[in-house]
This record gives sequence, structure tokens and C-alpha cells, in this order.
Amino acid sequence: MGAAPLRLARSFHGAQRFGAACARLYLSGRHGEPAQSLHGSVSRNPRAFGLLAALLVPMLMSAGCGREDGPGTRDERGPKIVKIDGSSTVFPIAEAVSEEFQLAQRGKTRVTVGLSGTGGGFKKLCRGDTDIANASRPILAEEMEACRATGIKYMELPIAFDAITVVVNPQNDWVHTLTLEDLKKVWEPAAQGSIMRWNQVRPEWPDTPLMLFGPGADSGTFDYFTEAVVGKAKSSRGDYTASEDDNVLVQGVEHNKNALGYFGFAYYVSHQQRMRATPIERGDGTAVAPSLDTVTDGSYQPLSRPLFIYVSDRAAQRPEVRELIEFYLTEGPALAAEVGFVPLPAEASQTALRYFREGRVGTVFGGVPEVGVTIEELLEREAKL
Repeated sequence: MGAAPLRLARSFHGAQRFGAACARLYLSGRHGEPAQSLHGSVSRNPRAFGLLAALLVPMLMSAGCGREDGPGTRDERGPKIVKIDGSSTVFPIAEAVSEEFQLAQRGKTRVTVGLSGTGGGFKKLCRGDTDIANASRPILAEEMEACRATGIKYMELPIAFDAITVVVNPQNDWVHTLTLEDLKKVWEPAAQGSIMRWNQVRPEWPDTPLMLFGPGADSGTFDYFTEAVVGKAKSSRGDYTASEDDNVLVQGVEHNKNALGYFGFAYYVSHQQRMRATPIERGDGTAVAPSLDTVTDGSYQPLSRPLFIYVSDRAAQRPEVRELIEFYLTEGPALAAEVGFVPLPAEASQTALRYFREGRVGTVFGGVPEVGVTIEELLEREAKL
């Protein structure tokens, strides 16, 4: 099993890794250096280490390893805390970065990663309830105004590329490619209560129910997909199974032969044996499937997009936040690739890091979503609040 599925299988393996990290911190805190030798002996028996982690997780959760606190709070006996929240698409990257950062910090800093959707993350950022917002789209005008009202400024930092992936159940033997016109016909507001069966999309397809699964209205993936496919962000039919948690959508597609869904590429990668990605036809008659290569070379359009983190300027004054962002922009590209995303080019990561060190605040989008923009174009623009 690859690293991406291991990271994304949070029901056990992620909890095991989290518990193992906490176990090491707990043991080293209680017993000093002998904990390292204990870790060495137990790690030679992964089953025993996993059991130790599983036994310690509930105790550690209640003791502070999983407790929710406000931004920047700190238990007098515990680590400094950094809070991240927002996009479910960006979650696997943020989770991977936070895990590695916490291990490197050896208990000095604890990072919590929430999952409230891009819109939810911006709400929390602008209220001062989180230090960093994960975002699968740029900040919008109304969100900029909300931050302006509370006096919170932010740094907009690209971290990776993603490919919004359109998927069907593997038992679906009639859909081989889709056009943007097909997708618009299915997802536009006029389709609600009207386009309900597969043969209404293309007459040669079977007369069977069309079961739809997609992100909820707080999701940046929802915003970008509707902008790219329908032509207007948030313009979508509402009669489909919606969730801010992409794992819910994955399960819906896996268990329904008539399903059609869309979500971030990393969630497809970790479940590709149980679903099928649908290539998107281009105007020249060719069809392009989502992959790391087609995102990198720009051929998977218009569903390729940059991903971001937004860092509160107030939070960025704290050493633990600055250390995390420095780690994010140096180690993050490799970790992003590990969990199924297209990493930033080295030059782009270095430019983003320089902007962070300079304290450049604002957004280069002006509160308006864009489709098809490249990282290089973004980094040449002037940021404004």
C-alpha cells in the first residue's frame, strides 16, 4: 500500500500514527530518554506499537493531545497550539504536514486540523477562531469584507495543484468520457427535478436513475466546479447528496452503480480500485483523464486548480506559527506529492516563502473566482486586501 492511501485511511492507520506520535511524546515526557529505547524495541514489532498507540490515544486525547483550544492557547504543562481549519480537499496535505512538523518539534507544538470546508475555514479565520485556513479556491469578496470588519489581515500562499475528478462506479459500463456540456446538463440549476436519468444526458445511455454526489455549498471544490462547468460559482442544482466531507462522497459512489460524483484527486487516488475516473473531452475530440502528468502539463482543463493556505497576520507573529509555515513551504511539496497532489515547482515554493517572510498580506484575486490560472501568473500579481 502506498503512502497516500495510508495517510488517507484515517479510520485506523492515521489514528495509529497519531497515537504513536503522542505515545512517544507521552513516554518521553514521563520517563525521559528510556522512551526512545522503548520506541526502538516496540517499533520492531509494529503490531505491538499499534496496540500501544491505540491504548494510549483515549487517555492522551483527554489529557490534551486531542483537545480543542482557541488559537494560540497553551496549557501551562503542554505544548503551544496552532489551529488549522477549512477545505476537505486540502486536509490530506495539512494533515501530512502537521504530523511531520509535530514529530520534528518533539512535543513543543501541537497542530489541530479541522474540516469545515473552504467557506467554513474563512469564517473561522475572519472571526479569529483559527490561525490558518485551508482553501481550495481564493477568498471571495464577502469573506474579505468579513475579515476587514474584524481587523484581520491574511497572507495568501499557494501550496499545491489539484485536479477535480469526475467519477463513476466501476460497474458503470456506459460512460467512457464526458464533455463539459454533459456535465453542465447534469449539474446546472435547470437540471433540478428534470435531468433524473442517465438517458436524459445522452440517449444511448441506459434508462436508469442518475444518482449524484458532490461537495456542499461551503466547499471550495463546489465553487470552482460550478464556475468551470456551469459558468457561475455556486450555480448548481440542489437535489443531490452533498457533503463537506469527501469521504462521504467517496462511499456514495463506491456503493451505487448509477452514481456520478466529483471531488479532489487525492480522494480518488486512495479509492481508485473502487471507482473510475472519467476523462473529460476537449474541443479537439481528444479526452484527458486527471493525473499528476496532465495537471502538470496543463492539459487537464478546466478542472485543474491551485490550492492555498491563508495565514492570519496576527497568528503569524507567533514563533510556532512561523515555524510551521516555514516547514509547510519547504517540506510541503514532497508531502503533497506523497498524498496524491501535484506539488508546487521549487521556484514557486521559494517565492511563496519569500512573500511570507516579507509579510505580504492580501489576495491576488480581488475577491473574484478564476478558472485556468497558473501559479506562475498568481505569483507575479500584486496582492491587495
